[in-house]
Amino acid sequence: MSVFETAVERYGELEVDVDAALSALLDIPISVHCWQGDDVGGFEVDSGALGGGLAVTGNYLGKARTPSELRSDLSMVFSLIPGSHRLNLHAMYGEFSGRVDRDEIETSHFAGWVEWARAESIGMDFNPTCFSHPKAEDGFTLSHQDKGVRDFWVEHCQRCRVIGDYFGRELGTKCVTNVWIPDGYKDTPADRRSPRDRLQSSLDEVFAKKFDDNLDSVESKLFGIGSESYVVGSHEFYLGYAIKNGTLLTLDSGHYHPTESIADKISSCLMFVDEMMLHVSRGVRWDSDHVVTLNDDLLMIAREIVCNGYLDRVRIGLDYFDASINRVGAWVIGMRNMQKALLIALLEPTALLKDAERDGDFTKRLALQEDAKSLPWGAVWDVHCDRLSVPLGGAWLNEVSDYERKVLSKRC
Repeated sequence: MSVFETAVERYGELEVDVDAALSALLDIPISVHCWQGDDVGGFEVDSGALGGGLAVTGNYLGKARTPSELRSDLSMVFSLIPGSHRLNLHAMYGEFSGRVDRDEIETSHFAGWVEWARAESIGMDFNPTCFSHPKAEDGFTLSHQDKGVRDFWVEHCQRCRVIGDYFGRELGTKCVTNVWIPDGYKDTPADRRSPRDRLQSSLDEVFAKKFDDNLDSVESKLFGIGSESYVVGSHEFYLGYAIKNGTLLTLDSGHYHPTESIADKISSCLMFVDEMMLHVSRGVRWDSDHVVTLNDDLLMIAREIVCNGYLDRVRIGLDYFDASINRVGAWVIGMRNMQKALLIALLEPTALLKDAERDGDFTKRLALQEDAKSLPWGAVWDVHCDRLSVPLGGAWLNEVSDYERKVLSKRC
């Protein structure tokens, strides 16, 4: 009997259908964040220093310098990931022949990305870039006191929604256009209300026009570098806004207090919003964007989605950036870990756990939860990769190393 057959038998004893779990996993696309490949730099002619409380450390060789290089790296990533997924693009990654300010971007600047995505048979998601710009240097954008500055960012976000609708229409799968802004104060504000009044008004302008192939989402943050004491777009603000206005709500797993898990927020928020977007990251102390590892937080997020039947209401994307290691390798590690967490959740004996809880047998519930941690999910994962012709185990690293030698090492 093979290791996989033994695993199928073991899971069968717990009333878990392995084939059904693998089939479900195939239907879960993960949105890969483009900004890991070039350290959140983008391709604007006048791109400057990274701002908005964002910082990337490390100087590993092979940073993507052009859209074609970034697409090459992403194609490499997709070849090492089982299943069909998506790309999450930021507005500053358009293909601009000359200076194009952010209130001037058009669908034509992203036609190359659509052509590539169509060839890869993937969908796309999108994000306005409300940072690393002269009109964001003082830390405020959509909530700025200056109406002229606010209007600039409103126009940018409106144009991004047009582009998102273009992605959705061209690729045949709706695009999530996610709005995140860095607005906030480093020290204690005297007036917490006025910036939020202005933000609400700006968002109402941004979302005034409706589109068939674009889905709007809003994303909060607890604090950032330069906004340690007050963030205008807090979780409470955006939760209320999403409920009132029918947008999606984006939860970033690195945007809360280090002791907080977004897993506990998912079921509560989905009682009042129709859908949500996750930006899965890994917070370490005050930094929110480390490469996703297969830790307890990730397992809890995956379990919460699967066991409550939220797979059709939660859209999953990743959000981290690390320039201290091979950037392609960082993508693959995070993507495969997200998929592994989902597979572990799909293979959990959910029915038995819920029965034990319903019967008040919490000893059995805990015992099952602990035993599930050592179930042979790894054998199932290997078969999943093999069936989809992607490298098993750590064999993918050989291909990344070869790509580094042949491609990345020649970028200088």
